[in-house]
Amino acid sequence: MRQYIPSVFPDKNGLLKVSGKDYRYMRNVLRLRTGDMVSVRLPDGTLRAMTVCRVDEKKHTMLLQVCDSGTAGTLPAAVFSNNQPASAVQKSAAEYYLMQFVPKPQKMDLIIRQAVECGVTAVIPVIGEYSSPASVSALDSRRGRLEKIIREARQQSGSPVDTCVHAAINLPEMIDFWQKLMGPEPEATAAVVLYERTDRTKSLYRAFESTTDLKKIALVVGSEGGISPAEILLLEKAGFTLVHFDTNILRCETAALYGTAAVRTAVGGYSLWRNKE
Repeated sequence: MRQYIPSVFPDKNGLLKVSGKDYRYMRNVLRLRTGDMVSVRLPDGTLRAMTVCRVDEKKHTMLLQVCDSGTAGTLPAAVFSNNQPASAVQKSAAEYYLMQFVPKPQKMDLIIRQAVECGVTAVIPVIGEYSSPASVSALDSRRGRLEKIIREARQQSGSPVDTCVHAAINLPEMIDFWQKLMGPEPEATAAVVLYERTDRTKSLYRAFESTTDLKKIALVVGSEGGISPAEILLLEKAGFTLVHFDTNILRCETAALYGTAAVRTAVGGYSLWRNKE
């Protein structure tokens, strides 16, 4: 479900003006015309159904008007111009955190885009032994580009999750960050590390078998060179579970997507299995 994410709320009359790059997105990507309806994700996360009430081709502006009842997270009547239903995507009960060892900038862009589409809560860049200093320093200078990637990915995928990308931190800082996130309910959290070797690893389902009603899940993925042995030992000591996928050797950008999808599937499937027992 595609959606439009404005930076402002509709005015007191329920009207929202669209111009500039947003106008081009509405016209060229969503192909909206007067009378069409569109899903609009407001700054507070509310999903609203809005109608295109006016299009000015000369000024390159579009006027939208709220047409639903204002219930957050619902879109009872909205359809796109291709007549496909624009049903709301509900937020997952659990939060997912991707702890990504910093790869090259182009690969990081792809990883972030895919993480947003998968509904990841936050991407935490980790400065590892195999991370290039140039790639790390490029993160701050490319903050505007990353925010653009996040917004475009949310609009394309319809994700209700406002994914954020944290500033790069080293491994001890990342571990401390995660331990603070765990809070007073460590039994409702799980943290796994994708590891190319098989020693000391568990299957994905085994990694979650001692947890109940997961609320926060961390996934650690290495950069191009992987994760160093010293870093693996530090993660193990901090309580992270090593997980090995019985598959081909994956590039870091592929591993991030593959791992996120596998973890989300495992967590959802395991929860359903438990509820049936």
